[in-house]
Amino acid sequence: METAEQTEKWVTRAIIAVSILTLLGLGLLWPRGEALDLGTQPSEFVDATVTKAVRTTCDAVEANALAGCQEVSVEITSGKNAGDTGVFLIRDTDFRIPQMKGGEQVVLLDVATSPVPYRYSFSDFQRSTPMWWLLLLFVAAVIFVGRWQGVRALLGLAASGLILVAFIVPSLLRNESAVLVALVGTVAIAYVALYLAHGVNTATTVALAGTLLSLVLIVGLALIAAELCNLSGLASEDAQVLRVTASALDLRGLLVAGIVVGALGVLDDVTVTQVSTVSALRRANPKMSRVVLYREAITVGRDHVASTVNTLVLAYAGAALPLVLLFSQGNKSISRILSSEIVAMEIVRMLVGSIGLVISVPITTALAAAVLTGREQIHAGHNHGGPDPTPTESPANWDDFGPQDHAI
Repeated sequence: METAEQTEKWVTRAIIAVSILTLLGLGLLWPRGEALDLGTQPSEFVDATVTKAVRTTCDAVEANALAGCQEVSVEITSGKNAGDTGVFLIRDTDFRIPQMKGGEQVVLLDVATSPVPYRYSFSDFQRSTPMWWLLLLFVAAVIFVGRWQGVRALLGLAASGLILVAFIVPSLLRNESAVLVALVGTVAIAYVALYLAHGVNTATTVALAGTLLSLVLIVGLALIAAELCNLSGLASEDAQVLRVTASALDLRGLLVAGIVVGALGVLDDVTVTQVSTVSALRRANPKMSRVVLYREAITVGRDHVASTVNTLVLAYAGAALPLVLLFSQGNKSISRILSSEIVAMEIVRMLVGSIGLVISVPITTALAAAVLTGREQIHAGHNHGGPDPTPTESPANWDDFGPQDHAI
């Protein structure tokens, strides 16, 4: 049987090799040239405040007919026409737009070349202010509880977002292989996020190895599931628009890429937790064998998996609930509803991510147990003839994530 040091060397070499391949992938797939034309038209959006909303009648979509509508007066609050007044109409048949009332903060599409009654149209509500406050509350909570490690986690989150907007999205818009872009991008995010949040140490390397192995499994499962279930990626309206405006895009590949990117956030949580569990058990009993260590840690992993899978299922079910309710009013059976592409796509996304999550637990736990077993005895001179070391007597080891201050 290989020693812990030998296993650690193999894992470290593999991680270094993957990092080199990832850098090569970033270089080869880095966005160059012109992006695909998605058919977007030049437009300008302005902020506005609703000053008055009254019921009236206006021209219906059909010719020579009148329909009920709401005439909404606004004051423009941004752009070069800030301070001006305007008006837009909401027809009763346009169910996408809610009825307005005075004081609403809205975003309007401004088409300056259109006639006055049709220049402005409703686009969305203004949400930037409450969202900024939520972001500040999130940052404060992370720093308050996580302290310096929380700051590093936020830096990792920012770096992950940068990779997403600077590499993954632009590369997809240049018709690079969606699966390869997603795989290279998520691997790069895993490296940056884990090492920034938990430090460059062997514990993080083991967690990263478990994450990468699980990601590869998820990519393979997603490709097979998309093929066997004959998922085209055309279920949503946005995908159908892309099919028309950018027919070269691989929509099935985009579906697989979305599954991979979405799974990463849960994976690193599970893998880090398992390595941390193995570390804690080993510190509590340095004489614990690999088999016993794995068996005890996997018990914790099963509890974590049970709760996390339940979270995933409920999250996806909640997202698809309005759709299921809509379909349930028709004549389709439950099996027909669940097998329709727009619902099946979410089910496949949920199941593939959950399978990868479940498999990551034994993979990461086995790696951590193999690398950790025997290290404390070696570092402590095998404790020849002395008393058994206690956790308080053990020096800081590789298996501690981040700094050694465990106080909250």
